[in-house]
Amino acid sequence: MSGETTITIIGNLTNDPELHFTQTGTAVATFTIASSPRTYNKQLEQWEDSEALFMRCSAWRDLGKHVCESLTRGIRVIASGQLRMRTYEAHEGEHRTVFEMTVDEIGPSLRFATAKPARAARKAPTSHHGTAPDAWATTAATGDKPPF
Repeated sequence: MSGETTITIIGNLTNDPELHFTQTGTAVATFTIASSPRTYNKQLEQWEDSEALFMRCSAWRDLGKHVCESLTRGIRVIASGQLRMRTYEAHEGEHRTVFEMTVDEIGPSLRFATAKPARAARKAPTSHHGTAPDAWATTAATGDKPPF
């Protein structure tokens, strides 16, 4: 979407992602990423942590399911998505505003770890409009060659 505020955050998951379902059955994973910038203090000759940022995140549909299957507490991740602002009324009647991230892409950081990605199984092959089959979703009749 045009005009959306896209951000990228690198940090650690504070807890295991939790999978929930809306009333219509849509899957959504919720989790928090803690990001703590580090700076080098030349006078003390040591690294120092700055104040931590805790970003509440949500990942929808298949992405949410994949997050819950793949990521756990403490894993360092790189996440990119849309920054959202939400205002609500607390139990005491006061209005509160929170910032949350709707994740578009997320994965483990390979700076201090390794990962072995596995392709997730796809549903029935259809195009984005639901009319014609997706030629990239299945193996072509000529082996692994592209379907053109």
